[in-house]
Amino acid sequence: MNYLIRELRQNEMEVLDTFLYEAIFIPKGVSAPSKDIINQPELQVYVKNFGEDKGDLCLVAQVENEIVGAVWVRIMNDYGHIDDETPSFAISLLKEYRNYGIGTELMRQMLKKLKMQGYRQASLAVQKMNYAVRMYTNVGFEIVDENDQEYIMICRL
Repeated sequence: MNYLIRELRQNEMEVLDTFLYEAIFIPKGVSAPSKDIINQPELQVYVKNFGEDKGDLCLVAQVENEIVGAVWVRIMNDYGHIDDETPSFAISLLKEYRNYGIGTELMRQMLKKLKMQGYRQASLAVQKMNYAVRMYTNVGFEIVDENDQEYIMICRL
């Protein structure tokens, strides 16, 4: 599949709402929540005023003229928060573009970008049942903590 990875443009910020919703892990047999779930404060931390703070970075995957995936980082007090120097990851792809290696490439390019900007590590939280755990491990993340449902993972840059 041919795709382009590029930085998110200022006039495209609204796509983060779409990808925030797509990032919600929904186990098999569980109904998807309504789209307004992204308005909850614990999820808005990922997108509210994105691009205004130092450390807000986003790359998107584009197929033809459509944005089909996004990876973004910011220093925030989210589920994967480590400290105020460590950016936390969010990533998702539209369902029909998953399992083509696009997410892995988005992650690799963002990790390179963070390293070039002088960050020493990045973090994320992922539900234990999420198939993406394997991809995160493959790009260099390690489990550093866990609770009943999630792993907290760090990638040292």
